[in-house]
Amino acid sequence: MQIFNDFLLTAVCFVLVLGVVVTVHELGHFLAAKWLGTKIDRFSIGFGRAIASWRDKAGVEWRIGWAPLGGYVRFAGDDNAASLPDSEDLAEMRRDLVRREGEGALSQYFHFKPLWQRAIIVAAGPFANFALAIAIFAGLLMSFGEVVLPFRVAQVTPNSAAEAAGFRPGDLIVEANGREVRRFDEVQQLVRVRAEVPTRFVVERGGQRVVLVATPRWETQSDAVAGEQRVGVLGLAPSQRYEDFVRVRYGPVEALVGGAKRTWNVLETSVYYLGRMVTGQVGTDQLRGPLGIASVTKNVAQIGAEGAPSVGHMLLGAGLNLLQLVALISVSIGFMNLLPVPVLDGGHLLFYAYEAIARRPLAAKVQAAGYRVGLALVLGLMLFATWNDLQRLRVFNLFGGLFS
Repeated sequence: MQIFNDFLLTAVCFVLVLGVVVTVHELGHFLAAKWLGTKIDRFSIGFGRAIASWRDKAGVEWRIGWAPLGGYVRFAGDDNAASLPDSEDLAEMRRDLVRREGEGALSQYFHFKPLWQRAIIVAAGPFANFALAIAIFAGLLMSFGEVVLPFRVAQVTPNSAAEAAGFRPGDLIVEANGREVRRFDEVQQLVRVRAEVPTRFVVERGGQRVVLVATPRWETQSDAVAGEQRVGVLGLAPSQRYEDFVRVRYGPVEALVGGAKRTWNVLETSVYYLGRMVTGQVGTDQLRGPLGIASVTKNVAQIGAEGAPSVGHMLLGAGLNLLQLVALISVSIGFMNLLPVPVLDGGHLLFYAYEAIARRPLAAKVQAAGYRVGLALVLGLMLFATWNDLQRLRVFNLFGGLFS
């Protein structure tokens, strides 16, 4: 029974989180297209056969597919697999549309929009994800404020990277890697992705500022949300006395600025860590696929609900935690979609850049080849990440135990 309850909780949380992120991404494309007067055939959340569908007054079919693992907006006349017809396809499409609807109808179709308008529509999806993250972070800051714990060192672990760098109890970390820091978690987030990378810190010590250079070391840690992870550590423990915590309140403008800063920090950290992964400085075992993300959503919801005195408080705690997770995943989805890989939005923008320079679309054969390569890369990455998930969740150990 417990296994069934865990599965149900995981499925519900995963669908809710992914559904919000995907819906906002596709709404970005949809709203930009509407704003620029583009004719749209379908807006779908999920793939496969529709379990629900309806048409609005503008003739757009809204549908929910049975597989809630993505979504799409289909523009009128968008029949090319890569959504990038070449010159011959465009000429044939133009003749057909002029014959059926007249010359004036061309301006409503995506592929006959000016290049800058098509670029805006494509880029609107990822930027809607960034806007969602900013809105969530800003809303939470404005509604609840935050409790800030400055990183005043209480303890330095013997023989650690921090001891080797010269940290002392009582030091207040005010700058890390050239960036001003105010909170313990800002330093922690930076250190976790900079194992074996010398990092400059500035601390306040006895009324003076002292520069220290520390190289975080790899350490395998386990937590209730992400499970086991190999991360960078310094070997510092912050002071956590009651008087060390500071309550900060935010007005609308300050909250918006804070939301934008948090979104940028998440994006910057993601880009930096991916860069280290691509260059082989860190392993790829931390990549998570759908199973890993689903597991994290369940753990986040459970932690938010723990210790709640009532069902209402339980739902509120779980909901707030999931909302923050939505913001984090939304930033990741926005960034990943901007990568210059065919089948992703960044790949479309790359082809548009070629079209802007060459004054013609890429040849159909090249587009088709790029589409296949891009699809293979994306599917391969998903399979590899899923393999990591299975290893992390010890699924193979479970089956081995059953048959041993």
